[in-house]
Amino acid sequence: MNPDKGLSPETIAVTAGRPASGPDSSLNPPISLNSTFVAGGAVGYGRYGNETWLALEEAISAFEGGRTLAYSSGMAAVTAVFSTLPVGAKVIASHEGYSGTMTLLNNFAKANRLKVSFVSVTNTSEVINELPGATLLWIESPTNPGLEIADLPALIKAAKEKGVTVAVDNTFATALSQKPLALGADIVMNSVTKYLAGHSDVVLGSLSTEDAAQFKTLEDARKFNGSIPGPFEAWLALRGIRTFPLRFQKSCENALELAKRLSAHPLVRNVRYPGLPTDSQHEKAKALMKSFGAIVSFEYIGDAASTDKVCASSKIVTFATSLGGVESLWERRRRWPIESASVPETLIRLSVGIESVEDLWADIDSALHAAK
Repeated sequence: MNPDKGLSPETIAVTAGRPASGPDSSLNPPISLNSTFVAGGAVGYGRYGNETWLALEEAISAFEGGRTLAYSSGMAAVTAVFSTLPVGAKVIASHEGYSGTMTLLNNFAKANRLKVSFVSVTNTSEVINELPGATLLWIESPTNPGLEIADLPALIKAAKEKGVTVAVDNTFATALSQKPLALGADIVMNSVTKYLAGHSDVVLGSLSTEDAAQFKTLEDARKFNGSIPGPFEAWLALRGIRTFPLRFQKSCENALELAKRLSAHPLVRNVRYPGLPTDSQHEKAKALMKSFGAIVSFEYIGDAASTDKVCASSKIVTFATSLGGVESLWERRRRWPIESASVPETLIRLSVGIESVEDLWADIDSALHAAK
């Protein structure tokens, strides 16, 4: 079922991706476990299509716009985009973006597969100056984990004028905060693992586009790279989407309150959250986004070892990598060797869940003092 585009996000979340309605019809799509199909139909083979994938894709499309393809992970979706570029193509990306994407681009550059230019996405002039000769502009906004905000309308407009394809990683913002396709972007990527699925029990990714030729290219990349999603994972993600707007709103509310309290904490410095009026990205985020997201980054006043101790000392907030689930998670990002060297050693990325904000604060405050 494809809901009317004029519906609210809450209604879309509940209605999108449903089977056709009729007497005794199923309310939810089935989990299709077929790898083989009788000849003569549109699917042909289990790597080419699946009705459970399709239901999930319809739901994500209802949020992002365009048409959507689901992939076996967020990185599989990212890799699908890069795999379609010609050898030697120039790619522009954030120098402080998601470590998995940066690592992949660095590996492609070392293998002379792609030419990569890392930039500060907050510096619009710097990005625009790099556009000549580029094939792809890959934008994260907000960035992971620095929460920097790119001027998406300006960058997309400049890139399109120069014939540069624009892909936006919309995982942190989600379509509830911004819709890059509506701004002219060619591709939107989501790590479905995160806010869309929302329960820390699946690994999936998606790509959405309004361009039919681009869709076919990405679909072929999925078919022949084999990066297809599992039907059960797709079904779980679709079930998660039913509560996506409610979960995201609560997490954003909690994140703002925690960011305010962390800003006044004596053991914390450099709180990063674009919803704070004191944040350097606030005015830009307020102008470009409908909400400020549910990630808060901050630095502990101590060294790397004591920062790790903070994360290990919490009882409610879980010390783990990932984000976007109903539960709050945090970690010191530089514990990962592939994290950008520009990220401070004591920076903690906190993914705020839907728990009681008072319980979360008591737990966070206790953990901060436990490592003192």
